[in-house]
Amino acid sequence: MLLKQEISANLPSSIAVIGFLLLMSTCKGQSEEMDSFQSVTAMVGEDTVLPCHLKPPKDASRMTVEWGRHDLKPRFVFVSLDGHEHLADKNEAYRGRSSMSHESLRNGDVSLKLSDVRHSDNGRYRCFLPKEKKEHFVELVVGK
Repeated sequence: MLLKQEISANLPSSIAVIGFLLLMSTCKGQSEEMDSFQSVTAMVGEDTVLPCHLKPPKDASRMTVEWGRHDLKPRFVFVSLDGHEHLADKNEAYRGRSSMSHESLRNGDVSLKLSDVRHSDNGRYRCFLPKEKKEHFVELVVGK
């Protein structure tokens, strides 16, 4: 009888623990779509890549991919619409210096290439796929 009471008393907490573990495994699966944060170091004048990948790899050539910095006006560094660069609202400082590989998009690689790095490029960049509701942040640290 005592064992039956102990099991009954522990049942709600056991269910709560199982529910929590299921929730964590579900959230973990969702967060694996894209890593959430990364840091990249580059020197002035170099070319660099700000990495961003869909996990598991998925064709992104027909998706909208936005690269931006919230501290800029306008905030967009590069926008890809259906595999083509969208120039409206692109920050002038990045014209001719930011690009994406259309071939890589087919493999889920939505990384941004930044050419001729400047001190002003230092900061936090956001890779965002609106339809997928996925984002990834890259901190670019620019050295001398």
